[in-house]
Amino acid sequence: MVYLFPYMPITAQAAKKLRHDRKRTGQTKIVRESLRDLLKAMRKSPSTKILAKVFSALDKAAKRNIIHPNHAARLKSNLAKLIAKK
Repeated sequence: MVYLFPYMPITAQAAKKLRHDRKRTGQTKIVRESLRDLLKAMRKSPSTKILAKVFSALDKAAKRNIIHPNHAARLKSNLAKLIAKK
């Protein structure tokens, strides 16, 4: 059996934390992957419709501490420049 974490829980609290962490890791991974797909779509064919979706997704990810707020701001700035060029 493959474990995500390098230890086996000893106490009941540690076992519960491991379950909780695995669940949270899965949820975070889903958000990160969808965000990455949106960014790729935006860079491939820039449009204001996709830009609005990307901005919303970036703000939500930053709000939930999935990405750093400054990282979200930097990405938003660069994507807005991409639209301005077009």
